[in-house]
Amino acid sequence: MKQRDNESKQSVSTRRKFLGTATAGAALAVPMIASAQTPTKMRFQSTWPSKDIFHEYALDFAKKVNDMTGGELSIEVLPAGAVVPAFGLLDAVSKGTLDGGHGVMGYNYGKQSAIALWTSGPAYGMDANMVLAWHKYGGGKELLAELYNGIGANVVSFLTGPMPTQPLGWFKKPVTRKEDLKGMKFRTNGLAIDLFTAMGAAVNALPGGEIVPAMDRGLLDGAEFNNASSDRLLGFPDVSKICMLQSFHQSSEQFEITFNKTKYNALPAKLKAIIENAVEAASADMSWKAVDRYSKDYRDMQTKNGVKFYKTPDALLQMQLVVWDEVVAKKGADNPLFKKVEASMRAFAERAMKWDMDTNNPRRMAYNHYFGRKAPPPKKA
Repeated sequence: MKQRDNESKQSVSTRRKFLGTATAGAALAVPMIASAQTPTKMRFQSTWPSKDIFHEYALDFAKKVNDMTGGELSIEVLPAGAVVPAFGLLDAVSKGTLDGGHGVMGYNYGKQSAIALWTSGPAYGMDANMVLAWHKYGGGKELLAELYNGIGANVVSFLTGPMPTQPLGWFKKPVTRKEDLKGMKFRTNGLAIDLFTAMGAAVNALPGGEIVPAMDRGLLDGAEFNNASSDRLLGFPDVSKICMLQSFHQSSEQFEITFNKTKYNALPAKLKAIIENAVEAASADMSWKAVDRYSKDYRDMQTKNGVKFYKTPDALLQMQLVVWDEVVAKKGADNPLFKKVEASMRAFAERAMKWDMDTNNPRRMAYNHYFGRKAPPPKKA
């Protein structure tokens, strides 16, 4: 009996020790669970005025990252000029003055002309989504990394947001032939500078927020920016009522999201994966939002702002292709990386364009069948 009582007391004592140890362990564990990791905060700047839909796209990307990380990574996006001028974004991100940015590669054209091949020119007929396909699956991503390494840019680059074909531009009167561009004070960027210069224009590369004020003061006779919504929000209809649609100078542009490489590499693998997926989610969302918003503003500029849209004549479009070939040949003559990028893009385009044209329906035919009488295409100049 005594032996049983002793065994019982020992058992109770053992249980108490176990529970005491477990409770102490739990007490030690609770603070570890409760103390959440300090959120990583990043400060970005876009190259766009706060009123432009492009800045909205930058905010959309940041929100996706912030939401998907549950606040573990928080990106704040400032508008152009908040920290550095629009054209100074790459240097600011590379040096770590900013943690990242949202812009276009054409703004970095002055550092290495090959960078602008992603955003300027006809891209051998590819639209921007096909250029993004080349970038991800056809070798473009690796070539861009090589270009940035070559200029010492300490950045990690992500491309996103396929843009529709950009207008030839806004003018005082319709442009019907190459001679109309001769001596014209015109705004564009990237390799389009070389294209329009070769066609006779006097080109001035200005960031988006400075274009309309320059046109209003007579410092520009014509200009292009990007799309119906941006152009309307920036005030183009206030300084011009003539817009020429379709052009090969920038028919395949996309946005670039950059991170300071040092800060990006310090992030845990989970956050890097979220960023990569957020880039692609933002790209799809932007392309859908663009269809909705651009089409509304295209309609409203005609019905509410009195803008007249004209189709750029085919003869002028063909001339652009001829001049572009001359520009590319000249640029590639003393720039091996330029030739390397161009050859890669051309090879991908030859295959992708053949498939695309053979596969997809002519959309104008269906549009004319259903809506042709209600909304005729842009007038010929």
